[in-house]
Amino acid sequence: MTVAPQPEDVRQLVIRAFGEYGNGPRSDSELNETILIDQGKCVARSYRLRGFLAMWLLETGILQFYDPAGNMLRTVNLLEKLLPQREAA
Repeated sequence: MTVAPQPEDVRQLVIRAFGEYGNGPRSDSELNETILIDQGKCVARSYRLRGFLAMWLLETGILQFYDPAGNMLRTVNLLEKLLPQREAA
């Protein structure tokens, strides 16, 4: 069984990654989060901070990071990172 990543955990991952690029938020409210809904279902979340973008495609579990010029910096497979975890019975 695959466990879906939790939005707050992904948000914290995004904040840490932006910080690694020298672009950490000065406050939590500075990070702009947008949710994409398609036919009543949440399909993606995006996070923006001073030109940097992170996009989480929920169905595939992929989180991609982009610089202000639109160059992809990193791709993280969130589902792969969760596979070693086991759900309690």
